[in-house]
Amino acid sequence: MKQKPYVPKDIAGKLAKAFIQNPLTLVLGIFLLALGYLSLEIMPREENPQMVVSGSTVIVALPGATAEEVERVIVKPLERKLKEVKGVEHIYGRAMDNVGIVNAAFLIGENKENSNLKIYDKVMQNYNIFPKGAMNPIIKPLDIDVDIPIVSVAFFSHDKNMSETDLYDHVKTMQHKINGLANVAVTDVKGGHKHQFNIEVDINKLSGYNLSLGQITQAIQSLAYNVPNIKNRTKDNKIVIFGVKNAVETIEDVNNIMVAEYMGSPIYLKQVATVTDGYNYQNFQSAQISIQSAEHKFTPLQNQVTLTISKLQGTNAVLIADSVKEELSKYKDSLAKSGINYVITRNDGERADDAVNELVMHLVISIIIIALLLIFVLGWRESLIVTFTVPAILAITLFVAYLTGQTINRITLFAFLLSLGLLVDAAIIVIENIHRHYHSADSAHKDKDELMIEATDEIGAPTNIATLAIIMTMVPMAFVGQMMGQFMKPIPANVPVALVASLFVAYIFTPYLAVRILKRPKHDKEHD
Repeated sequence: MKQKPYVPKDIAGKLAKAFIQNPLTLVLGIFLLALGYLSLEIMPREENPQMVVSGSTVIVALPGATAEEVERVIVKPLERKLKEVKGVEHIYGRAMDNVGIVNAAFLIGENKENSNLKIYDKVMQNYNIFPKGAMNPIIKPLDIDVDIPIVSVAFFSHDKNMSETDLYDHVKTMQHKINGLANVAVTDVKGGHKHQFNIEVDINKLSGYNLSLGQITQAIQSLAYNVPNIKNRTKDNKIVIFGVKNAVETIEDVNNIMVAEYMGSPIYLKQVATVTDGYNYQNFQSAQISIQSAEHKFTPLQNQVTLTISKLQGTNAVLIADSVKEELSKYKDSLAKSGINYVITRNDGERADDAVNELVMHLVISIIIIALLLIFVLGWRESLIVTFTVPAILAITLFVAYLTGQTINRITLFAFLLSLGLLVDAAIIVIENIHRHYHSADSAHKDKDELMIEATDEIGAPTNIATLAIIMTMVPMAFVGQMMGQFMKPIPANVPVALVASLFVAYIFTPYLAVRILKRPKHDKEHD
């Protein structure tokens, strides 16, 4: 009597029946593996996941005011107003001579654009709190995506005749070239000194002509587009007011600036001040570097200028770091001829690539260990089937992560390692039930395909419920706030996807491979 075909009741059996003899099943498996490999190669790589951190810095200048005055009339009133903004977690104020700075840090996860707009609106609504004489407030948003560099390059010179300003100019030229590379967001030069004209005003001469520092400032501002803050540092009865950058060409041009009129005669800057061509020595920031030689000896400390490079959000740190290294190598010889050397002091791209490659290697080792364990428990054929399902599941998860705009980083791969033991559960349950049916004398008369479908269908409902229960344990992690929630976000985003993918892979490919790889044992007595 011909056996009636088994009618599956669960999604597991229905999937097994649909794909067990489908010629496209093998194509689907190869396609999934290729898709996963492609996703692994093209997904942006980072050392750590990107977090949404928002905040703003409000800068208000009050020329001529002391730090105590700035704190009383600018910083404290501004702090009180910014605390009224919804979502602000911390307020940090700082008062210095001539300028007040207030930083507003929002709760981790707050929308960056909306947060900056709230700060701008609050400052503009309360513009009247600033005293007379205060300059327009400058609102500078915090952008963690570009404020933290991925590559830092230190430039230094062994030529003792090269001035700090010449070294700075060479680095600025390199900055312009690197800033044009694809996906480079911001480049910045730190350390070193710029060329500028320095003006030392004689206080006694100002008093003799009945002039103020404000008049001198306004006269020079009419020519200069960049005038640093006034520095109230007296020495020999003189005050360094500001540096004039690229506004005029010679010292004579600066000397001949007319600052006022006294008793019908013009007063020129050279009558009340001394102008020198030098560097911005109001900049007290500097950095030094020592290089370790092949003999493990360090060179003496010498001045250096650092060029930092930041990337656009969601781009590949590895590719950008490599393009920066390639661009630097093009000009290595020309820099050396000028007596300038450089060393890369920070390379997050290289660190990210090493971290990702190391975790991928650990992932492969874990898969091999699982395969070896299954050989002793079920047999090498069953182990081979289960081992195939792991890269197929990870391939689906990687592709979904790529579609959702994620990057490969340490936390993403940690999520895969965390779920690796869970991913093989469904495949092991299916292959174990198939193994049991194969070795059962009661199933000796059944058709192989029907046996596979029945064995898969039997465990469908409990396996689905068990997987859903594990997924539910991951859901609360998605609601963790603050920095920890942002940092661990890849785990609740990827583990549930991997678990769902493990069900489909187990129900589709395990019966398909089992019917072709497993050998049916011979029973002493077969049932009719």
